[in-house]
Amino acid sequence: MQSIKKEITNLLTRLPEDCSLEDVQYHLYVLQKVEHGLEDAEQGRLLSQKDVEKKMSKWLEK
Repeated sequence: MQSIKKEITNLLTRLPEDCSLEDVQYHLYVLQKVEHGLEDAEQGRLLSQKDVEKKMSKWLEK
C-alpha cells in the first residue's frame, strides 16, 4: 500500500484541472471506502450472497 500522501498526489494528477473541491472530496471518500473494503476482505469480514439477501430482504421484495 502506498503512503496516504502519495495516493492523494496520484489522485490529484488523474483529476481534470477544472475539478471542484467536491470532486476531490468525493474521490477521496470512494478511495477510502474501497481500501476499507479490501482490508475487510483480507481479514475475512465478508458476507455471502445469501446473508446479504437475508439482511436486505425488505428492500429486495418483488
